[in-house]
Amino acid sequence: MKCDLFRPIIFTMIFMIFMSACASDKKSEIPVKAEAPSEEPAQIPDEELPPLSDFDGEGGIPASSFEPDGRYYHYMEAQLQRKKGNIDAAVFYLLKTLEHDPDSEYLQKELANLYLRGNDSRSALGVIEKMIANDPENVESLIVYGKLKQGLKETEEAIAAYRKVIDADPAQKEIYLLLGGLYSEKNDSANAFDVYDRLVKKFPDFYAGYFFIGKIHALLGNTTDAEKSFRKALELEPDLNEPQFELVNIYEKQGRKEKVIQIYEDILQNNPDDVRAGMGLAYFHYKNGNSENAERLLKELGRKSSTDPEIIKGVVQIYIEQNQYDAAIAILDGMLKGSPDNSDIYYAAGLAYNGLKNDTMSIAHFKKVKPDSRFYQNAAVQISFLYQEQGKITEAIRFLKDVIRQVPDNPDFMIYLGAFYEEIQDFEKAMDILRQGLEIDPENARLHFRLGVIYDKIGDKQKCIEAMKTAIKFDPADADALNYLGYTYAESGQNLDEAERLVREAMKNKPDDGYIIDSLGWVYFKKGLYDKAIAYIEKAVSLVPDDPIILEHLGDAYMKAGNREKALESYQKSLLKKETEKSVLEKKIRELTGGSSGVQK
Repeated sequence: MKCDLFRPIIFTMIFMIFMSACASDKKSEIPVKAEAPSEEPAQIPDEELPPLSDFDGEGGIPASSFEPDGRYYHYMEAQLQRKKGNIDAAVFYLLKTLEHDPDSEYLQKELANLYLRGNDSRSALGVIEKMIANDPENVESLIVYGKLKQGLKETEEAIAAYRKVIDADPAQKEIYLLLGGLYSEKNDSANAFDVYDRLVKKFPDFYAGYFFIGKIHALLGNTTDAEKSFRKALELEPDLNEPQFELVNIYEKQGRKEKVIQIYEDILQNNPDDVRAGMGLAYFHYKNGNSENAERLLKELGRKSSTDPEIIKGVVQIYIEQNQYDAAIAILDGMLKGSPDNSDIYYAAGLAYNGLKNDTMSIAHFKKVKPDSRFYQNAAVQISFLYQEQGKITEAIRFLKDVIRQVPDNPDFMIYLGAFYEEIQDFEKAMDILRQGLEIDPENARLHFRLGVIYDKIGDKQKCIEAMKTAIKFDPADADALNYLGYTYAESGQNLDEAERLVREAMKNKPDDGYIIDSLGWVYFKKGLYDKAIAYIEKAVSLVPDDPIILEHLGDAYMKAGNREKALESYQKSLLKKETEKSVLEKKIRELTGGSSGVQK
């Protein structure tokens, strides 16, 4: 179905800014969670280009291999396209090469890597599975398979692969950490402990094994054993911070205040700029009534934050992201005394108050963010949507109009203002402000998308279609525009093959979006493929269980498939959630029940 919901994600987009990658050192090497890398979840090690004879047995390569249909021509073209960044084309030519040499392990590795570079984990997995079928004990393939399965959240398969790896090759240090991390995520402390215990027996000088054993002991309340394990990790790597912070947690729970202060001070003596230790010590003093020490430390952090953005980032990471809003506010308020004009601090405080649902204080702090701040746009957007949540749409509109007067060349504000006009159904003003934005940035895909949504709402389907096509032209990966156009075609019963292509393209970017999955199901419904429609719409309902339109779609698909009982159940659920268009659903229910609306309350 079409999804034109327009809400900001209050924290996520801010963390993207605050959490930009920073250089790591030995002090932060221990991973909090053992995770498969997000961008390229499993990369097969690169190899040197194989000798030409590898493609043709013992002899050299005949001239025919370099002709347009020859195997080496395809291979060289694949390499050329890969270097240009044309991953789809590179895959095409490499598949052509494999037609000549389907059992080449080298080519299969190349193909898997290409799929990974194109973020197509499923296709990469298919290649790796073939490699494992040919060589079930290949450790390298099993590692890649496990990481792919972990990245796809298929935990049991990842665990099985990792266990095979360490049984076959106990020297694979990284795999112990990944396997133990997966068991920990499942709250399977016994198996996690077993894995880390094997790790320290195999690598008795590796600090990370002792650290994670300590984490398990601490989780189970075995504080004595936890302390020993953390101390052992520190003995092996004295400069590590994570074990020291874990010891702080233990000592704080035990009420050993002197130990807590001593650890914080030791960390700060080694590194006076350690943000986590500085904030931790300040907040510890604050909680324990040592206001003078707390104020001194927080003022200093505030002064430093004017030139060191890592300090504000630390507050967000350590406190706001962990929902410790009261602690964040105490720290940020103290920092403001040392840097009363720092927009970054006000912005972070606005986030913390927002987490506490204190809209008044949140808005007040966001309004302190100055126009020259990197967070000004985010603060303005947060304010406008807080007004919206309070039902003050007129206030949100007035506020954004003031912002646009101050920052007239930013089309993003016009997108938000247009959305608020759209919400109160003042479509003319919405279109006017979006067109104003297009005068500034005529190739802005989001402006064209929002304009298309409004054309749809006023019943101008053709202009809606043209606007969506334009949005896709300027951003071919815009899943919302792809889905909207595909669903629009499906609704009208036209261009159904193109509708399917568009929606499938949208799913590549948002594979778990229930609205997009429903659109694909609706395309199949319109094609008369009711079993396929049901399969996709059922999945959509599992992802978006309370959407009345998706539930109605499911009822329609069941009805066409002859399952009247399930159709009735879906219609009833939809009717209970739908505030408008009740008459259509009530008619469908009457047809199934012989007169009664059949709504179960």
